[in-house]
Amino acid sequence: MYALEENEFYRRLHEVARQLPKPKSVLCISAHWETDGVFLTGSDRPATIHDFYGFPKELFDIRYPAPGDPALARRAAALLSQAGAGLDEKRGLDHGCWSVLRAMYPDAGIPVVQLSLDRNSAAGAHYLRGTQLAPLRSEQVLILGTGNIVHNLGMIDFRRADGFDWAVRFNEEIKRRILAGDHDALAAYEALGPEARLAVPDPEHYLPLLYALAARGRSEKVSFFNDQIVMGSISMTSVLIGG
Repeated sequence: MYALEENEFYRRLHEVARQLPKPKSVLCISAHWETDGVFLTGSDRPATIHDFYGFPKELFDIRYPAPGDPALARRAAALLSQAGAGLDEKRGLDHGCWSVLRAMYPDAGIPVVQLSLDRNSAAGAHYLRGTQLAPLRSEQVLILGTGNIVHNLGMIDFRRADGFDWAVRFNEEIKRRILAGDHDALAAYEALGPEARLAVPDPEHYLPLLYALAARGRSEKVSFFNDQIVMGSISMTSVLIGG
């Protein structure tokens, strides 16, 4: 709904994107494309996927007609050759991708490729793939991981504007580890205390963060924006690397 409402989180994403160098292309790792194996979108005109239900028609009417970038897809697949990465020329852009990019680049003029999350891989393997993708950053590719540090739909309280205590503790612990550069602990997030099981009941919304962190240069600064928890159990905290 934030893609439709254009609220404070949406506006801040737009502001941050304007402050960044304009990328040649975007490689997006979204929580909403899980596969058996590793795949990249290979279409030159990826469709807008509305992979949800029960929302207003206006949300289903949204289109994000960004071009694809088959050359980038092939380049990324080559970097991920150890994982046997392949191309999916029929897959479009899911809402985990376009809802964020619509805020960042509303004209949809920057080419976009999505990378899937292999549901059979451990968190450490996802982190390793992020390191393998790091050379793309020097090729003017923005690596965008979209998900949530805390994401527990089963415990949402729609009347609540802030976060449950356990959600706040886990979110702050992850931020602390990010600032410390403690990537080993972040990849082994399940060992970061009892809050981890509540904050990350399933890994798909957490894993995109690891790709972005893995591609970070040693001297690059890290900052946070949209640093809020809403509805008790959803963290909107966003991480900016470099910029």
